[in-house]
Amino acid sequence: MHAAGGPPVRVSPSNWAAPRVGRRYLTIGCWTSLTSNSENHHYSRRSQQYWDKFYKLHNNKFFKDRHYLEKDWRSYFDDEIESSNGKVVLEVGCGAGNTIFPLVTTFPKLYIHACDFSPKAITLVKSHENYSAKKMNVFVCDAAKDDLSDNVTPFTVDVVTLIFTLSAVSPSKMASVLENCKQVLKPNGHILLRDYAVGDSAQVNPVKLHDRNQMISENFYFRGDGTCSFYFSEAYASTLFESAGFAIVDINTYCKEITNHSRNITMQRRWIRAIFSCS
Repeated sequence: MHAAGGPPVRVSPSNWAAPRVGRRYLTIGCWTSLTSNSENHHYSRRSQQYWDKFYKLHNNKFFKDRHYLEKDWRSYFDDEIESSNGKVVLEVGCGAGNTIFPLVTTFPKLYIHACDFSPKAITLVKSHENYSAKKMNVFVCDAAKDDLSDNVTPFTVDVVTLIFTLSAVSPSKMASVLENCKQVLKPNGHILLRDYAVGDSAQVNPVKLHDRNQMISENFYFRGDGTCSFYFSEAYASTLFESAGFAIVDINTYCKEITNHSRNITMQRRWIRAIFSCS
């Protein structure tokens, strides 16, 4: 399946092969042990605390601005109908604003809702030079337990973006995040997902997460700074969203070989890219 506006782009070197990491995915029916392990783990329970420390340490200097979103998903942000009002976007897990500020620069008619469970992240967004209270509604919210509709009018959002957000959430809470998003999405609205994929170099390379006993549960790990990351397969993401009542518009795994010449290492990066519609 392909997204509107053309087929997905895959960068997959001919000599690339996915590393072995045990089972490739879990179905929804296999979540019992995963849920109990991930929910009660120290780093999972204190996720908000560690992400807040992360942003206090790095401010807005860690992540690069995500200009690739306008290339991959332009049709979902661009208002083709000539009107004074643009589309309404909700960014869940906005961090320091690396998604929303490139979007409003390229699509100035957008109205942006943005939330994060880190108060420090929200402070960084509101202190950004391009922040506008007239065009943005930015608020602290844990989308796994706090109602988004307390800050966003129900069924008014055209597009929800989940950009490296679900991977930071305990697998046991992912379905709650999706149900929360459904309460503010318009009928036939969309969720755009980009996140870590199973076999990514950060998961399986030597001395990486998979080999340092940092696994919380299947494909769910904690990093050295206390933040967590989950690695998705296409099957896992598909089942997760379909079980929450979403339809798959497009899903693919993007593969890219990246060489760090200063460290003389080559990394095989893998990301899930997907579009889901709200029925």
